[in-house]
Amino acid sequence: MPQEGSSGRGAAEERLSPRGDLLGSASDEDQHDNDVPVEVGAGGRSTGVELELPDTDQEDGAGLSPALHDASKIEMQTLSPTIQALMSRLRDGMLDLAPDFQRKSGVWRDEQQSLLIESLLLRIPIPSFYVTELKEGPWTRDSSWAVVDGVQRLTAIARFVAPDALTQVTGVTMEPLRLRGLDYLRDEFEGQRYSDLSGRLQVRLNETQVVVHVIRPGTPEDTQFNIFTRINSGGMPLTRQEIRNAAVPGPTRKLLSSLADSPEFTSATGNGVSSERMADREMALRFLAFRISPPDSFPQRDFDQFLTSAMREFNNLSSEQRTAHTRDFKRSMVAAERIFGAHAFRKLHPGQERRSPINKALFESVAVNLADLSDHEHALLVASRDRVIAGYRQLMTDRDFERAISVGTGSRPQVLTRFTRVRELFRTILDDAGGSTL
Repeated sequence: MPQEGSSGRGAAEERLSPRGDLLGSASDEDQHDNDVPVEVGAGGRSTGVELELPDTDQEDGAGLSPALHDASKIEMQTLSPTIQALMSRLRDGMLDLAPDFQRKSGVWRDEQQSLLIESLLLRIPIPSFYVTELKEGPWTRDSSWAVVDGVQRLTAIARFVAPDALTQVTGVTMEPLRLRGLDYLRDEFEGQRYSDLSGRLQVRLNETQVVVHVIRPGTPEDTQFNIFTRINSGGMPLTRQEIRNAAVPGPTRKLLSSLADSPEFTSATGNGVSSERMADREMALRFLAFRISPPDSFPQRDFDQFLTSAMREFNNLSSEQRTAHTRDFKRSMVAAERIFGAHAFRKLHPGQERRSPINKALFESVAVNLADLSDHEHALLVASRDRVIAGYRQLMTDRDFERAISVGTGSRPQVLTRFTRVRELFRTILDDAGGSTL
């Protein structure tokens, strides 16, 4: 049986920035400093994003490791619904596949989907599903489920048994699955669709029971995230952003997808951020989170909860407010690329020419500070880009700043340090140019 998340999207092509710099891509050929650890996506490929390291010097581990959890507050229920019951939930909008969830981790080919259906026809048990029961709200119904682990399997089943339901929830017309590449039933069912099966086999499929582990709403959110991180999908742990995307329905999902796919973001990052594990969406979320919660008000708490709260808060904003934040995001991307060129959001030490991986902490501190500036101030920084880059290189020699963008980046002291230092750099250049309003 195929493993979920086992296939991924190919590398992006090389491209040039507006300044003519060779930007490269998120592929393995996009070489960086060998001593810089990067996050790993599907198939062992680099995501193009520098790995954030825990701060082993911190005694309390603030913002780095989850707090101890109270086992008595874990509310889980194991159910055995039929395929028919799951498809009914899907049609009624009570089974949230989060259509874009894990789409970057590799969509199963027809042959992979067919092997799963073959397992069901052969009555071979398939792996269990994990869902979280969502609280009733503006974007959910009572007792709705969001699928955390098993999206690809459920998508394959729905495409074969109920493609109409899948089309309904995704908004994309789904071609019914025709079985192909079967191992045991090729002579009988190769090329057949669900409608081609006998009534007896259709009933067998519909009445097949699967195991679903439900995390109930009574389980505290931080505990839910701890549970989710223990769940593997095809041997690949879910990323925190994949978990957030599944657990927090609403318009923020679409907003993050739109920002991550925007030409302004992909150009500013030089196509250097792989989208397969939602690293790009997490970066967009970090920008938004610090726009609504300024760095100086950043709480001394778990960074992941900070980002999750931001997703929920953006769900509650008006469409006009989300549009304004989208505009600020794109303005920042354009300004960053014009100022830093191919090194935007990357470490750049004195004398260094080779491009470093994208650094999330630099991304948020540079992008958010640029969002606070006017178009005129952006133009002044672009005109003084040599001075900005020289100051930027010098920042990398400051041990406190280097640690703030590399180690324990989710703690309040590190957040304040990196945002303050970048802000001071821009302020100094603008003051000398006579154009600062910071």
